[in-house]
Amino acid sequence: MTAAMLTVTKEPAAACATLQNDWLDLEARAQPTVFLSWQWLGHWLRVYKPDALVIRVTEGERLVGLGLVVETDERRHGVLKSRCLRLHQTGHKLLDQIWIEYNGFLAERGKEDAVAEACLEHLCRNMQGWDEFILGAIDAEEADSYAKITGLYKHLRWEAPCFGVDLDSLRRNGEQYLDTLSRNTRYQINRAHRLYSERGEVTLVRPDSAAEALEVFERIGPRHLERWGNGLDQSGFANPDFVRFHRELIREQWAEGGVDLISVMAGDEEIACFYNLLHNQVVYFYLGGMAVDTDNRLKPGLLGHSLCIEDYRHHGFHYYDFMGGDERYKSNLGHFHRNLVQIALQRPRFKLKLEDVARRARKRWLGEASASNER
Repeated sequence: MTAAMLTVTKEPAAACATLQNDWLDLEARAQPTVFLSWQWLGHWLRVYKPDALVIRVTEGERLVGLGLVVETDERRHGVLKSRCLRLHQTGHKLLDQIWIEYNGFLAERGKEDAVAEACLEHLCRNMQGWDEFILGAIDAEEADSYAKITGLYKHLRWEAPCFGVDLDSLRRNGEQYLDTLSRNTRYQINRAHRLYSERGEVTLVRPDSAAEALEVFERIGPRHLERWGNGLDQSGFANPDFVRFHRELIREQWAEGGVDLISVMAGDEEIACFYNLLHNQVVYFYLGGMAVDTDNRLKPGLLGHSLCIEDYRHHGFHYYDFMGGDERYKSNLGHFHRNLVQIALQRPRFKLKLEDVARRARKRWLGEASASNER
């Protein structure tokens, strides 16, 4: 199939009465991550109410692709104003701190490339007012494909590796998770387990109600703030919009099995909490809160993740995804599976070319200054 065989239309999301049913119908014929599911994007629409356009792709009368695009202005350096399109993001910093990953267009299985090409060609041809199409966080290879389709300059804004654990592979090979780790990582986890066991049995405890799940989420907050900082560019718990989004997601999805809140206990002491998103038997580790201890032999994060991974393996889940981030614990506990990027596909505007020249000059100057300091 080629993009030429497909028809693309757009309409305001607020005027699309059938959007939920259409999305769920297509989702059943697609292979989306949690972030392209109605579980996430339907909630995003209800909570933040973005002024989004629905991009609809059909083959004859059959719906084969969907996306939600938001038009915003972005100001940079105090003077540059850029008209932006964003896929499944609002363009408002505080609202976008929920940070979508594995972004892209929702497409019927086997038609992903044709749907993306049809959508991109439509946006380039029929929406002339924008300067940049902001995409993120998206698979790096998919981002390259989008740039090739549009012929636009790809400005890289952010990148990070992704790590995870293939739980299906563990079951096929009859392996315990710990046995697949490096000798050093396995030693650290076993030592932490032994030390914590001196305080009481180490167990995983899950809430019995949405109210209890919310209590776990609230307990993560102070630990997350302590670990990442209380600035608006740091822990999401410093951002009321972030907290509101997830409180309501937990209320909505806990009973449906779309979220999982876990406490790691050593006797009566909670040493770690995890908040995971669940979709199609895949676990997406979203955030956690770990107890701080002066004894650096205690590794509540490493131990907690290892216990959760083994528990999910036992219960038939397919994959445990740490998602984007180059933190050492992710590479120690998982295997690399892809790079994620945020990019801006830029039209040939003089202001953007001037910005790029200034950016490259600054990068070169910083490099030269760093080299000079090392001499």
